[in-house]
Amino acid sequence: MSHNTLIHRVVRIGVRPLVGTGVTPNHLTSLRLVTGLAAAAALAVGTPGWRAWGAGIFVFSLLLDRADGELARLGGSTSAGGHKYDLIADSLCTSLAFVGLGVGLRDGAFGPWAALMGLVAGAAIASILLLILRLEALEGERAGELSSTAGLDPDDGLLALPLLVWLGWVEALLAAACVGAPSFAAFMYLKYRRRLRRAAT
Repeated sequence: MSHNTLIHRVVRIGVRPLVGTGVTPNHLTSLRLVTGLAAAAALAVGTPGWRAWGAGIFVFSLLLDRADGELARLGGSTSAGGHKYDLIADSLCTSLAFVGLGVGLRDGAFGPWAALMGLVAGAAIASILLLILRLEALEGERAGELSSTAGLDPDDGLLALPLLVWLGWVEALLAAACVGAPSFAAFMYLKYRRRLRRAAT
């Protein structure tokens, strides 16, 4: 949610050669969207092999999510439309990853409830996007950002998804997302309400 974390700095090195070429930030966002959907589909298959592949594709998709913004800033091509496209792609990919994870765990410890748990997590993530867009409409671009701590921001916590998938802790991951995503959505809602009241006064 910020744009100067350790991951951003690493990705910045990789995208620097693309500045001034025909590759645009929206190209990277579109590739982020395609890889994010592919990761969600792989997670939904539900076998350990496909799940591991899905986790790997998800990591690549996360790096692309950082790369598009870095390319835009380095190339001086930031735009409100590109920023919104990035937010929507990010939200869709992350939401569907947890939906896919839940569907893929339909034969696991949670049974058919797993799909519902994934849907709850995914819907909460989508609602966070809506709140960020409303905050930005109220106070301007990046109003929904949270500051980074120790070179990491809350968005970097998504790296836990592939790590826990590879470790085989998928049920624990789904349960944490089912509780954590709605909790964070509630935090963002309270933040939005505070800003709304402040704007009204």
